[in-house]
Amino acid sequence: MAGRYDRNPFAEEEVNPFANPGSVPAASNSRLSPLPPEPAGFGYGRTVDIPLDRPGSSTQDLKKKEKELQAKEAELRRREQDLKRKEDAAARAGIVIEVKNWPPFFPLIHHDIANEIPVRLQRLQYIAFATYLGLVLALFWNIIAVTTAWIKGEGVTIWLLALIYFISGVPGGYVLWYRPLYRAFRSDSALNFGWFFLFYMLHILFCVFAAVAPPVVFKGKSLAGILPAIDVLSAQALVGIFYFIGFAFFCLESVVSIWVIQQVYMYFRGSGKADEMRRDAARGAMRAAI
Repeated sequence: MAGRYDRNPFAEEEVNPFANPGSVPAASNSRLSPLPPEPAGFGYGRTVDIPLDRPGSSTQDLKKKEKELQAKEAELRRREQDLKRKEDAAARAGIVIEVKNWPPFFPLIHHDIANEIPVRLQRLQYIAFATYLGLVLALFWNIIAVTTAWIKGEGVTIWLLALIYFISGVPGGYVLWYRPLYRAFRSDSALNFGWFFLFYMLHILFCVFAAVAPPVVFKGKSLAGILPAIDVLSAQALVGIFYFIGFAFFCLESVVSIWVIQQVYMYFRGSGKADEMRRDAARGAMRAAI
């Protein structure tokens, strides 16, 4: 009978928590092992808030930006069309938009012979431009020559006159005769040809007068011509040499300018612009008479 209540070796052993700790079997200690320690650092135990956008908000922002870009693109396209319309209207009216591009290091004037002047006239236009630059050089050298004469005791009046020649001659030559010739070759305008012939003749007369420099204005020494060069050479050799160089500049300018006006006049007559200018003058005189 005793065998019926023998202890089952496979049954789990019950542990009395109120029992003496020393009396707890070793097997129970092995089953209740302590928990591993919590890891320190690395944000363990912290909560991370992940922002969640509202549904559809990013899509709405993209659509809004896309509409703004489309509006800007439409505005740019409209401005380009307006600008092109104005340029076409100006071209039909014969108005040329001139951008200052010469000299390259400090643009003061618009000058584009290669793209605006017909090929058959470009050589003549370049030579005419060379005469304008020659006038600038001759007047500048005239200041140098007269300055040496002033230093040697000729007086300040001639130097002031030489300065006036340069200040008035350089812009005057460009506005009065070179620019009209440029526009005449570009647009075949008979009126511009007339302005060129009138003031280019005055330019040639001035160069011839300066090359001779007769003693009619302050004894002629305000211009570096042949007569003052001979006059000062005996007293001041250096001043005389400077005046002779100025005489050579004015002579060369006169000769080349005479050739230019001959060539321009031949083209003017051959193109029929002379008859057109006469007809325009006759119509203007008739209107004035009426």
